[in-house]
Amino acid sequence: MTNCSAKNLNSYHILGDMMKKEKYNRAKAKEYAKKWAYSRNPSYYNFDIIGGDCTSFISQCIYAGSGIMNYTKNTGWYYNSVNDRSPSWSGVEFLYNFLINNKSVGPRGNEVGLDKIEIGDIIQLSFDGIKFSHTLMVVNVGDKLDLNNIYTASHTYDSYNRRVSSYTFKNIRFVHIDSIYKW
Repeated sequence: MTNCSAKNLNSYHILGDMMKKEKYNRAKAKEYAKKWAYSRNPSYYNFDIIGGDCTSFISQCIYAGSGIMNYTKNTGWYYNSVNDRSPSWSGVEFLYNFLINNKSVGPRGNEVGLDKIEIGDIIQLSFDGIKFSHTLMVVNVGDKLDLNNIYTASHTYDSYNRRVSSYTFKNIRFVHIDSIYKW
């Protein structure tokens, strides 16, 4: 970076020059999901008693595959404790918005069609057709890409290698995590 003052540069330019793009480690995300699908990592609060642990668990999986959190207040994605975390760590819509809109450090994603889904990506379900309320992580994908051949891990409804087609839902969306940005 040139030796000029930060006030002369816009923040996009500064971030672009300082951050490096890395691949999301899908194997590590899957490995974490397998290890903790039927239990709880004591390093994280169990949200089951206050509405569900699904999105916190998936955030833990994504963190295992990315190795970085985004500590931006209100719009970031991080967990220090139950009382010091971002809304996106444990909230379905907040996680979606963070992944789709993140322009800073951490994981970045895009909403995609079923044909673009890979291990380590996330799926969100709406049971009422209005509000998305459950988050899953893709842990296996069959040869034929359809809901019978995509297998997931989740908390709240604890599971590992569960077919997406086994859920009863009214709406579904797929988020492909395409990169990780680090300082």
